Amino acid sequence: MGIIRDMQRAHATQAAAELRAQTAAEQQRQLIRRNADLAAAAAQQAASDAERQREHRRLYAEARTADAAAANADVRARLSDLDALLLSTLDVDDHIDLDRFKKPVQAPPFDPGKLGRPLPEPSWESFAPPEPRGVGKILGGERIHQQQVDAAKRAYQAARARWVDAETRRLRQLAERERQYEENRSRYQAKLISYNAEVDRFAAAVAGADPASVVEYFAMVLGNSVYPDDFPQHFRLAYQGKQRRLLVEYHLPPLEVIPAVKEYRYDRVRDDLYAVPRDEEEIRRRYTEIIAMVALRTIHEIIEADRGALVSEVLFNGIVDTVDRRTGQFVRPCLVSVRADRDTFAAIKLRRVDPIACLKHLQAGLSAQPDQLEGVPPVLDFDQEAGQDNTREFNVLADIDERPNLATMAAEQYEQLLGDLFGNMGLEMGEAAEGPRWLATDPRPLFGGPVVIYAARGRAVSAATAAGLAEEVAAAGATKGILVAIDGYEVEAHEAVAGRPIELLDGPALLNLLAEHSGVKARIEPS
Repeated sequence: MGIIRDMQRAHATQAAAELRAQTAAEQQRQLIRRNADLAAAAAQQAASDAERQREHRRLYAEARTADAAAANADVRARLSDLDALLLSTLDVDDHIDLDRFKKPVQAPPFDPGKLGRPLPEPSWESFAPPEPRGVGKILGGERIHQQQVDAAKRAYQAARARWVDAETRRLRQLAERERQYEENRSRYQAKLISYNAEVDRFAAAVAGADPASVVEYFAMVLGNSVYPDDFPQHFRLAYQGKQRRLLVEYHLPPLEVIPAVKEYRYDRVRDDLYAVPRDEEEIRRRYTEIIAMVALRTIHEIIEADRGALVSEVLFNGIVDTVDRRTGQFVRPCLVSVRADRDTFAAIKLRRVDPIACLKHLQAGLSAQPDQLEGVPPVLDFDQEAGQDNTREFNVLADIDERPNLATMAAEQYEQLLGDLFGNMGLEMGEAAEGPRWLATDPRPLFGGPVVIYAARGRAVSAATAAGLAEEVAAAGATKGILVAIDGYEVEAHEAVAGRPIELLDGPALLNLLAEHSGVKARIEPS
């Protein structure tokens, strides 16, 4: 179920990015830029006039003071994120409803388009000449009229023959389109049925306490957990079905996640922005609290997500991969270790606890000097207890880097990826031509019809390329054109297709469509 886990992680990563974008630090940075611009403008216009000089010095001092304020806002925002590590997860329902990953097995209805409308049959009345009247009838009109009738019959018969040929051709094309539709619909529905069956199999395996599936499920749960960017989110899991125990070895963040600077100050006399260091005792206290919160948060997320009561006990070891500053050696001490019974832990009101005191209540081992990498005896030897069969290692951040790179993907693979994407979005895809290019069909009534699709890589798309697609759309009688350019567009390209039925998709838009319609989490990184 890697695809489901990837979808979950993509959502968690996006949520984290949105959360970090809303900090007060950004407001402070805007203040810096504004005041710095004012100071620069004042400096350029400064003259010998004393008042101008004083104004310049005032603006400059304000800008430097704003620098200190912005830096302090960053520090406060960072500490606020760290202090909320435990409380922030309590407002999230960690249970994952696997049924919501299933997709409705419903194909768009068949739309024959113009082929569904019979051509008008020629009518003899449209060809028949008028009857002769009056003098014309007396002066040889009957003979001339007969000649006109004979000519009209020949024209009518030729028109009807052309109509029969055209209708035969239309019905043949209609039957071919219906056949293609049925084939595409069958493939589309078979793909969805297969996907939904995979979801059902996984859900049944989790409910049946299959060790590998249980581990995969809780990996999805922990992978959903939104931490600051520099937290490792690297862990190993193992499930012992007979004892209903989940073993967790979790990588803790290093000491450096705590800001070493307590605050920044601006000295006007010396024109110096200097940092006040954070007290070592405060760093040790905060780091101990972070370790405690990560342990409690992980256990809470597991138990809350476990509505099927698969886990009666969680055994947690919190380790840190770092360098011992005293020896320069890589070390991996266990800084916190706890055995948590499900019922005991569920009775704890985490919103009101002191994390360190809570761990002591659970008789956990917690390092007294984690900043000195002083370890504690683990409640379990993970490798010895877990074995290899039911053990999985997960590195959330590393998994994100393993996303397929659209910029360096092989041409055939890239072509297949785009063809599948537009097929998933409801288009009936034709064979790809060099480019790659497709002539697809949008089967929707009224808004549907032929669609020309072109994809470009390796360069920003020019106005000439965009205009060429527009001309190709017109030549093909298509209702729409789609141009995919992961490297973006030149400014003139947008102007070249303004007012035309051309949709320009850039890299970010393509990544969003792939995630939404194909379940593929990709990236775009030039080689």
